[in-house]
Amino acid sequence: MRILLLLFFFSFSQFLFSQNEQVIVTDILIEGNKKTKERTILRELNFAVGDTIPTVDLIQRLQRSEELLLNTGLFTVAKINIKDWDTKTNQITIQVNLREMWYLYPFYIFELADRNFNVWWEEQGHSLKRINYGGRLTWLNLTGRRDLLKATVQFGYTKKFELSYNQPMLGKSRNLGGFAEIHYSNRKEIAYITEASKLLFKKQVGEPLLLTRFRIGAGLSYRQGLNNYHTGKIIFSDNSIGDTISQVLNPDYFLESRSRQQHFTLQYNFTVDKRDVKAYPQGGNLFSILLQKDGFGLFDDVNAFAATGTYAHYFPLGKKISFGAKLKGRYTFTRAEQPYTHVSALGYLPDFLRGYEFYVIDGMDYAYAKTHFQFRIFQKEINWGRYMFIPQFRLMPLKVYLAINNDFGYANAPFNGDRSTLSNELLWGRGIGLDFVVFQDKVWQFEYSWNHLGEHGFFLHFEFSF
Repeated sequence: MRILLLLFFFSFSQFLFSQNEQVIVTDILIEGNKKTKERTILRELNFAVGDTIPTVDLIQRLQRSEELLLNTGLFTVAKINIKDWDTKTNQITIQVNLREMWYLYPFYIFELADRNFNVWWEEQGHSLKRINYGGRLTWLNLTGRRDLLKATVQFGYTKKFELSYNQPMLGKSRNLGGFAEIHYSNRKEIAYITEASKLLFKKQVGEPLLLTRFRIGAGLSYRQGLNNYHTGKIIFSDNSIGDTISQVLNPDYFLESRSRQQHFTLQYNFTVDKRDVKAYPQGGNLFSILLQKDGFGLFDDVNAFAATGTYAHYFPLGKKISFGAKLKGRYTFTRAEQPYTHVSALGYLPDFLRGYEFYVIDGMDYAYAKTHFQFRIFQKEINWGRYMFIPQFRLMPLKVYLAINNDFGYANAPFNGDRSTLSNELLWGRGIGLDFVVFQDKVWQFEYSWNHLGEHGFFLHFEFSF
């Protein structure tokens, strides 16, 4: 109905003003933002007060602005309409209607310590000893400027303490950002080596700990326009393992039988993100390049320089059908042997191939391609009414897709290919599944997949934006 109304306005305006095919935005009215600052919302729009817009581009500009608002993760609904159109002067007033998300999430942690649900259930016998528990606070939009605060206190399989803060909108132009994080964790069990492309674990009874990690980092971000992002980050890492690991089980864990590894990491990431919906895109594209140097300055226990590139494109083939393809690869320019901590390639989120959830494929370099067809088979906004005590969750948008998946990948392991037996060969996984998308940015995937070894099974994946 909204699109029909806009088309009527465009046709009527062009009929009366054949010499003037542009409109001028004289005002932007925003409703529904109880917490979010207006300037935070205005930053996401691809038009501003005073802009002159060709009438033929107006619908597309409004729809793209709706997508940009939803991709912030701050809103469950974003609708943009023309409120007033003065046909004499071709001036318009635009109305932005929003429904904000719930921003404060105090979670009780009860989660798996393994790489994914399938490994925990099948290989670890769904043991409750491999569970982490504790508390996590995630506070979205803390000051109304799209900032994010995270704090974690965790016990169980891995003891962990984390604190991070990200403010992406600094300065008058609101295109600069800053962030910082600190992390400490330890555990008495460690995946110390890969054997036949499976992780082998060593458990320590009593003291001392087998793995201790400390990390502190900070960085700056710059948003160029609406779709281009630059991020720079510096991190200091201090990791220690037990002597049993470094001296006996895997002297290459940190290389040269070291029990401690200290190094600085410098990262630069450039991303162009034109996807319609980031969590589950149906159209648009993504390009990203990450340059990472491990080891410089005072500490040089690691010396590695690598580049990781990603390109994804999504093609809408109709109202309910889309096709997507993603290419990703990493090349390590430092060709000397790397410690075991720096040869992880495929098998860890988000870099996994369907059908290979039970495997890790090590390598200094890797490349993979993932394709899918998606067919929307259900769409509805569910009203939970009085059964949901949080108002922001009472109206729940739900979409269900039938997905047909096809993945190819390869990991190059010049030094450890004898242990990572699936390295240095072409991998092929494919399958079919049902994807559930809730609130635009929370996805559950139930899949039945096969791999080139002839193995097949049912797998579960899920992804939340926070």
